[in-house]
Amino acid sequence: MRRWPLQLIVGLTLLFLYLPLITLMAFSFNDSRRNIVWQGFTFKYYEKALGNESLIEAFVNSLTIAFFCTIASVILGALAAVMLWRFRFPGKTAVEGTLALPIVVPEICLGVAMLVFFARVLPWPMGLPWPFNLGAITIAHISFAFPFVATVVRARLASFNRELEEAAKDLGASEWRTFWDVLVPHMQPALVAGALLAFTLSLDDFVITFFTSGPDTITFPVKVYSMLRFSVTPEVNAASTILIVLTVVLTAVGLHLQNQAPKEGKA
Repeated sequence: MRRWPLQLIVGLTLLFLYLPLITLMAFSFNDSRRNIVWQGFTFKYYEKALGNESLIEAFVNSLTIAFFCTIASVILGALAAVMLWRFRFPGKTAVEGTLALPIVVPEICLGVAMLVFFARVLPWPMGLPWPFNLGAITIAHISFAFPFVATVVRARLASFNRELEEAAKDLGASEWRTFWDVLVPHMQPALVAGALLAFTLSLDDFVITFFTSGPDTITFPVKVYSMLRFSVTPEVNAASTILIVLTVVLTAVGLHLQNQAPKEGKA
């Protein structure tokens, strides 16, 4: 009985957080253009959303950017985490502070900075074939996402027993073999969590993408925003529901892989 107040607080908090999403998903099936009065159940707005070529193109762009962002962020984040965890070098504190900047700096500032960078320092050429025309957005997303991966992986490395590395080297393993067979399996849950985090951050990002995208490189969040400027229709709700479902599925897969990692290690 002592736990029921805490359970009630947690339940009300979850209800407050997820009730708007549930409402949005429910009204995506509403057979009404006004979207505020329920008039019946229908799938026609999902058909319209899936038949909207510009919306599908924006969705494919977002998935492509998120894919490349995830791969690059996991590699850079893991290497940065290992470097900061293992080595001591002059300016290490400054490097750690710089790595944390994309996490603590407001996203609007990063968006403006990326706009100035790609406009003055490294102008990204226009008219490139797909997916090279998405390069500016992808670079911006990588610079924003990989510090999150580095933070997650470094937290995981704090629990690593360095005697395992020493034992592997005593048995004749090379530096690379020790890293791949001993350190990487220990980092695997953090790598999965970091990859999921980077993919979600890139897929859902609007502010940085809004400042770095061009007329021919629109992404899914920017497309939904442009649709919202006219009105909140069930078609917008349907498109948002698809993105929510995709995010939930990816989160479930990531958590499943993360929970499987310790079992495989014990086996």
